[in-house]
Amino acid sequence: MSPAPDPFDIARFDPADPDPWLALYLDHSLPIDDGAKRALLLGNRSFSRRWLFPVVRPFIFAAFVLIKLLRAISPRAPNLNVTLHRLIHWGLKTFASPQANALIMRHFHIGTEILAFIRANAGPVAAETIALRPVRLKDLEDNVFLQHDLNIYNFIIRLNAELRAQDRDLAPVEHPDFSMISDSFELEAFPTGRLNIIDVQTAVEAYTPLYALLLPRADFVRAANSLQLDEVIAVYIAQILGTSYHLAFIKNGHPLVQLSTLQAGYRLMMHGLDCECLHGWLRVLKQRQAMGLPVDPRVPTAIGRVSPAVLPA
Repeated sequence: MSPAPDPFDIARFDPADPDPWLALYLDHSLPIDDGAKRALLLGNRSFSRRWLFPVVRPFIFAAFVLIKLLRAISPRAPNLNVTLHRLIHWGLKTFASPQANALIMRHFHIGTEILAFIRANAGPVAAETIALRPVRLKDLEDNVFLQHDLNIYNFIIRLNAELRAQDRDLAPVEHPDFSMISDSFELEAFPTGRLNIIDVQTAVEAYTPLYALLLPRADFVRAANSLQLDEVIAVYIAQILGTSYHLAFIKNGHPLVQLSTLQAGYRLMMHGLDCECLHGWLRVLKQRQAMGLPVDPRVPTAIGRVSPAVLPA
């Protein structure tokens, strides 16, 4: 059997009927990993995202409202964190597409490396977090989702407490340390059974009310609000790099003005995109540094011209 044609092959371009997903795939306005972009766009053009997602979304929303009412009555119980992580593992293994699983697994590695970059370039601070490096879907059962949320809050609290104690702020670093930024991640081969068709956005939306049901209300609200911390983290990186260019593609909103938890599913998707872009930008700058170019692509080179960004392949 011959392999399926590549939907992003430029040879398939028809000016009379341009494919919107091909346009987004070829666009390089965001410094996102090529494999991650392909996985996201394959999900966007899938049957699951185009047909199943609109059908199940009203039911997901209704369930979410009922769960919020339940949590208003019983904010602490049930507390079934272990059950939640086992259900997430089972659902992803059984129903999620390989592309969806790849994007979800990448996210924890990316989050770990972004925080490590800030810590390494923040001067003498001890804002340690638990590194999350899942390789197999089974690894997600080890409290990975909840720990991901705890990491970001604990990091921000510890970092800023130490900066305040030292009466200083983050500042530009002449030669930033990019050693912790990886070009790729070693992940297991994901299931490809007949049921493994659910795209990442449908999976995320479906699991959001389950997250609200099986965790105490405070844990869920903290997790939902953490999705707006992308801008905070991006500002820290801007202070270290001495450039705010990357803030142009951070779109999840500042947490001082909180959004409704009913929007958590969509904002989780935006959070994933923001993190992919931030990590991709750090990879770009790491490549530039290795080539002896200015870390900021807008800085004139020795011949008096602005050097272009080296975008990841």
